[in-house]
Amino acid sequence: MCDKLEHHRECSGSGRRNFLKATGAATALSFVGGALFAGSARGDALTKAQRDDMTPERIIEVMRKGNERFQKGERKDRNYLREQRASAKGQYPAAVLLTCIDSRAPAEVIMDLGIGDVFNCRVAGNVENEDILGSMEFACKLAGAKVVLVMGHTACGAIKGAIDNAELGNLTGLLAKIKPAVQATGYGGERSAKNYAFVDAVARKNVEMTVAGIRRDSPVLAELEGNGTIKITGAMYNLETGEVEFFG
Repeated sequence: MCDKLEHHRECSGSGRRNFLKATGAATALSFVGGALFAGSARGDALTKAQRDDMTPERIIEVMRKGNERFQKGERKDRNYLREQRASAKGQYPAAVLLTCIDSRAPAEVIMDLGIGDVFNCRVAGNVENEDILGSMEFACKLAGAKVVLVMGHTACGAIKGAIDNAELGNLTGLLAKIKPAVQATGYGGERSAKNYAFVDAVARKNVEMTVAGIRRDSPVLAELEGNGTIKITGAMYNLETGEVEFFG
């Protein structure tokens, strides 16, 4: 009887220790959970402490991993209602994205992000202007975002329009912002909107030039990047494969 009792105590103690270890691990995971790191048992929005603890490189890696899940048809379990409620009185996004309006390239979906994870500026051809720059300055300088990501995509209609010199109301002026990328793209083949390889080459050049333009036209963001507070970079999304290629 005593042997059995001692055995029971040992097993119970071992069980409690294992339970506490498991509970502690789950608690740790849930703490770095939030929307950006959503775990199976948590779906709250990203907190200031979590965001501030991440480096720009870590944030980009999280987006990369999210895209890898998207390509596999997987995604983190999340509770959008809890994210919405948790972020209602405050937001602490880790990044600000400048992406195209293309309906096939929703950044939050293709990188498996949640409510409160990122700011997202969307405009045809992912071009920058004073309003976009002002929004980015708010996102980084005032709200604490640590990454500025410009994301273009393959088979972009705005890029095709710029190549073809399309004209239509206010769209004419928007496409004019892309034309320098058309001219700057080195390409040995057919330079037309019918050649998708050329279209994609221009789209990549447009991202590169937009990243450079952000640094040039926003001293606020350039200073933040200069002191290591933020990282400004680019990416391309492939509509066919679902892959986001991050630059650098």
